[in-house]
Amino acid sequence: MHRVKLVLFVLAGLGAAALVAEQSPAPAQEPGANQASPQAPAQPQAPVGVARPPAYPVRPPADPAVVARGRQIFSANCSFCHGSDARGGEGGPNLIRSELVLNDNSGELITTVVQNGRPDKGMPKFDLAKEDIASIAAFIHSMPVGGRAATTGTVDPLVGDAKAGEAYFNGAGKCATCHSVTGDLAGIGAKYKDVRALQGTMLSGEPRGELAEAPHKTVTVTLRDGQTVEGTLEQVDDFIVSLVDANGNYHSYDRQGDSPKVVIKDPLQPHLDMLQTLKDVDIHNLTAYLVTLK
Repeated sequence: MHRVKLVLFVLAGLGAAALVAEQSPAPAQEPGANQASPQAPAQPQAPVGVARPPAYPVRPPADPAVVARGRQIFSANCSFCHGSDARGGEGGPNLIRSELVLNDNSGELITTVVQNGRPDKGMPKFDLAKEDIASIAAFIHSMPVGGRAATTGTVDPLVGDAKAGEAYFNGAGKCATCHSVTGDLAGIGAKYKDVRALQGTMLSGEPRGELAEAPHKTVTVTLRDGQTVEGTLEQVDDFIVSLVDANGNYHSYDRQGDSPKVVIKDPLQPHLDMLQTLKDVDIHNLTAYLVTLK
């Protein structure tokens, strides 16, 4: 009888404790505490024999020629900020694991950013065709994403032969037909403290970093009466062309097909054309040569 009373006493105590626990507020959890709760159920395990989807998109191999072209365009326009391997550079983030890039298929998302820029983050817009941006996308998508591949270091741009770069500058590269080492390029190796900025300027023809004063496109508009108006291009599309002439006067003309006739001169076009044939060894050699011009 004594044993029965003892058991009943213990059960009564446990019941009272359970009632108190039920009425008492739950203790506050530390942020990030790994505790299960009805509001935050644990991730369900994949059924046996069913593979989880890959962490990163699996893409079919791209055309090597498109990837190579995209790499050249990226090197000329994007590498200064995002690094030569797209994994981050002077102020630009790593693009390899960017959520937008991971969700992009053929450049449709990247095109919006490139053509409109991100002024709030210091990224200007770039006047690149969709085909060029699609090639850039193919290059970025060709880079390995998972594992240690996304955390490699930057590439040293000073790996070329300065003498070979000088020979290319004055010979096959035809650089000397537009530029002079005693004129517009005098002391360029000392003006650019960042070699990657110097290399980006060499490839695109557009000054970068501390010397960011890009040349402007010019336009000649021939009106129906034969009059011509020339100046710095402000805007051009299928409906309008506008410019500022040498006296600072603004001109704007409606366009209907080929009228008025519009001829645009882009001082950077030779550099853009050069990207189609320029090889890695030429880029490295030219960079090594220009660095010596101090």
